[in-house]
Amino acid sequence: MPNIKTSAPRGAWSLADTYDFIASFVTRASQQRSGFGAARSGQRRLLRTSYLPASRLNATLDRNGTRNLGGKYHFRSEPQRNAPQNRGFHDYFVTNLPSSSLHPDSRSSTGPHHNLPRAASRPHVAGAGPSPAAAPPMVGPSRELTVVRIPLRSAKHHFGVSVSRGTRPYNEDTYQAGTLEIPAFAKRAPISLSRGGPSKSNIGGATSADSASGDPQVFYFGVFDGHGGHECSDFLREELHNYVERTAGCFELGSSLKKGKNKERDLGRPSQQHGPGSNELSKKGKESLESIDTKSKEDAQKEKNVPVKNRDGGFSKPEHTPAIDSEEAHSIESNKLKAVELERALVASWKETVGGYFRRFRPEYFSLPSSMNGSDPPEVPVSIETVLMYAFLKADFDFVTAQARKPDQDTHSDNPLNEDDILGEPSRLSSIKGRIGGPTRFLGGSTASIVLVSTPSPTPFWHPASPSTIVVAHVGDTRILLCDTATGLAKPATTNHHPSTPMESTRLRRYAATFVTDSFGEERMSGLANTRAFGDMRSKRIGVSAEPEIRRIELAPAEYSFLVLVSDGVSGTLSDQEIVDVVKEAKTPEQGARDVVAYATEVSSEGDNATCLVVRLGGWERRIEGGMGSMGTKEIRDYRRGEALDPRRGRT
Repeated sequence: MPNIKTSAPRGAWSLADTYDFIASFVTRASQQRSGFGAARSGQRRLLRTSYLPASRLNATLDRNGTRNLGGKYHFRSEPQRNAPQNRGFHDYFVTNLPSSSLHPDSRSSTGPHHNLPRAASRPHVAGAGPSPAAAPPMVGPSRELTVVRIPLRSAKHHFGVSVSRGTRPYNEDTYQAGTLEIPAFAKRAPISLSRGGPSKSNIGGATSADSASGDPQVFYFGVFDGHGGHECSDFLREELHNYVERTAGCFELGSSLKKGKNKERDLGRPSQQHGPGSNELSKKGKESLESIDTKSKEDAQKEKNVPVKNRDGGFSKPEHTPAIDSEEAHSIESNKLKAVELERALVASWKETVGGYFRRFRPEYFSLPSSMNGSDPPEVPVSIETVLMYAFLKADFDFVTAQARKPDQDTHSDNPLNEDDILGEPSRLSSIKGRIGGPTRFLGGSTASIVLVSTPSPTPFWHPASPSTIVVAHVGDTRILLCDTATGLAKPATTNHHPSTPMESTRLRRYAATFVTDSFGEERMSGLANTRAFGDMRSKRIGVSAEPEIRRIELAPAEYSFLVLVSDGVSGTLSDQEIVDVVKEAKTPEQGARDVVAYATEVSSEGDNATCLVVRLGGWERRIEGGMGSMGTKEIRDYRRGEALDPRRGRT
């Protein structure tokens, strides 16, 4: 017989054989989906690969491992498994919680974990045999802390947001809230808070954790109101915080808390003077709240700015209260030469690309020559204000130039209508990396108001004992309000950038051809209600820029109760004091934001998009005690609600 090779006899089919069969089947299926299987699968995957210019081949070969297929472009032939990705936005904050709050069983007394009498217990001797059942004793009364992430949008007692599209077919408002990875810019804490004994674990409480750089976390809140579409407001929501972080990195911005050898100590940790059993944070918080000298109704009546009743029995909206005065910018350690070089390059780009207003463009906080002869620029310190000015102008420049390179919707082209479709899936557009906005040119724009909050210690800014520094950067007519704990009055942190304001009319009168008044009595310039905005590429040459109005405000412990950010769908209908009084009556910031938007949409006759963000500050617990509480606008709100329910309201 021929020599026939036979396989070894196998036993009965076992469970292990079943697992091996399933594993081999799953492996083949995954290889086919990844493009390493049949030729058809490889061809199908090739249609969806993205291309890279030849100039970027070397960098791509090093990072992603690509294969040259010939021609001008180089296609990726393998999936990017270890390719670096941009950090996503941190829409959460990091805090330290006692382990007992996460694992209640860990709260136990110190010493051996058994009930044996001392005479029956014996020490464990290292060697053969099992280890002792009792855990090692805890040293002192401290407990271990666990770092946790808490999403801001889920922390309804600290932050709230509400959005409504009103009667519009779509919503053009957007918002953002989270933390930034930038150095702290807060004013250093007093010496009594900076120096203390050796820090120990927090006793029975939670404290905020430091950021990755070692500084306390910097919080970021923003509201963006688009006009003409949502492309620009979506871009600001997704990218403006990245511009701020990248600018701080390019300027090599340092921390305002690193000047001395003594690092700021968290008030939540006990000091040597108070002993290990006391919680200094709670004591300082109570002292701060009790030290607030609330004003009487008579004192608040002199300063309040609310709608007044006219002859027809209705209420007329008052003029806006002047904004809070800004503190001076504080110089921070940075690479001054690099910052000045980037500032001049950006201004030169605006001058060459746009011209017009930007030919004599001199942004505040920039170090630019004082005249055309190239004399030395004045000494302007590099600060967080400089970073925000550069980030706003850079983001606006990138958005405008990106739209200018796109085809205009009004012009006809010979290109196919499905040019941006994915082959085989016409319902999806191809995602071009780095594309800003939609596939066609966007002629609209967006306003923006952002707040950065920094604290000198890891104690969170919403605690009554924590001082903090806020920096507001504002463009357009979105508004930011603070509620004074002592008087209960609304304190604006922004001003509307309208053609009727003296500051804006003086700035633009020499560039704008005409200022017209529409049928509603509002002054407009080239059809725009705002003289500062992102986008609006057709009006850039006459001065519609994204130069932010920046204010630095130092907040004492429990000085203000809460912070409110609203779009013009709210501020255009309600007065500042009405917005603040509605929030006062809410139990949480989340409920306050919902109540403001609900009230604004109920009494509004325009039905504009409405967005409201409410942020808790140190004086939240006493928000309704100062001045007239929430009763100062109670009569006005009741009248406006009744008028909104009147069936004759819509008649002409």
